[in-house]
Amino acid sequence: MHNTTTAPIAALLAGYRPRTSTEASDVERLLGLLTSGDPWSRDLPLHVTASALVVHPPTRRIMLRWHARMQAWLQIGGHGDPGEHDPIDVVLREGREETHLDDLVCWPDTSIRQVAVLPVPASPDEPAHEHADLRFVLATETPARARPEKPTATLRWLSLPEAHAITTEPNLHELLARVAELFDQ
Repeated sequence: MHNTTTAPIAALLAGYRPRTSTEASDVERLLGLLTSGDPWSRDLPLHVTASALVVHPPTRRIMLRWHARMQAWLQIGGHGDPGEHDPIDVVLREGREETHLDDLVCWPDTSIRQVAVLPVPASPDEPAHEHADLRFVLATETPARARPEKPTATLRWLSLPEAHAITTEPNLHELLARVAELFDQ
């Protein structure tokens, strides 16, 4: 039985099929979170986040964001704010905050595109922990209007080959491959 905190995640996962054994394991860990209170709570050593690759389908370009803490080019996204429980609401808010694009929509639909459990290193404000990241694809019709939320969070529009070349995370390479499939549909 799911409550209002877990029901949106459970509904999105109901029809989701992991593509790799690692992803299947990550989905199992995420499902375990749904039975332990608020899966979004940052007090848990493993908690839910939501992220997305922002795309401009007509040009087949993908936006990546520089994450200073991770020292890597990654997708946009992050934690739910207090009271937020729907991953789609979280990723759309994060997308607007991190890109200043006000026309972002789930593309081509609201389906989860990937689930990945990721290690996050300790910072002065929090211990090392893990994110159970629900990943989506968001599209914009106005890519030229994108602006970073802060100077250290550079945004770049890239072709798929360029995005593959500057990313180092295997799970992000997999997400890029899944976006390529969407572009080809």
